[in-house]
Amino acid sequence: MNKEANIAAQTKFGEAVNTGNYELFNGLVAANCIDHDPAPGQVPGPEGYAKFFGKMRTAFPDMKLAVEQLTADDDTVSFAYRVTGTHEGDFMGHPGTGKTINVRRMQISKFVDGKMTERWGISDELGILKQIGARIN
Repeated sequence: MNKEANIAAQTKFGEAVNTGNYELFNGLVAANCIDHDPAPGQVPGPEGYAKFFGKMRTAFPDMKLAVEQLTADDDTVSFAYRVTGTHEGDFMGHPGTGKTINVRRMQISKFVDGKMTERWGISDELGILKQIGARIN
């Protein structure tokens, strides 16, 4: 594939997250996709991402991802993005507080034949916990 096709697939992945239409993952994520930074208990492939983002949307119903910087080549898409939302449900054992979050993350996605086959990411769960007022020991 070429970098434009990879960017289009990654963009559609972001649209799935922002709209909650996780069925789109089936056409965007390989069944054996390797996540090098999985959430605890995350299963491989589209199902793993659907369950993860479903939990995030339960915790932050108005969650939005916005790409701030992106670069791509014929195999990978790398980008920095911002996650915002309002904490209305359980997040890592912390019930909703009504507080807003605004955190930055980074990701590298590898694509083969238009589907994500590997993902590396850096998340900021500590930043989220601080913003929702969680006590950090």
